[in-house]
Amino acid sequence: MYASPIYDWAMTQSEARPDQLERDSFIESLMDTDLYSMGAFFSDEHPDLVEEVVRRSVAIEARGLKSYAEAEGGSVEEAFRTLLTGLAVRYYKAVAG
Repeated sequence: MYASPIYDWAMTQSEARPDQLERDSFIESLMDTDLYSMGAFFSDEHPDLVEEVVRRSVAIEARGLKSYAEAEGGSVEEAFRTLLTGLAVRYYKAVAG
């Protein structure tokens, strides 16, 4: 005679541990930011430019806004927008995985 299981295996697999729920909640909160949305939008709309904007933002971080703008012949405001977009894309990629 076959004995019925004491517990339902599938039920135990679907129950998340409290620490997992906390992590998931934290990740979801990171997705609910303007920076995440900006990075997601840019990545979706311009996938061919993602690597370039990240590369430029890293260069701006290393050189500084004013120095980068002068060297590239652009404005400080344009360099700032590039920096912010690159940071947003990197943030999006880090959070989204």
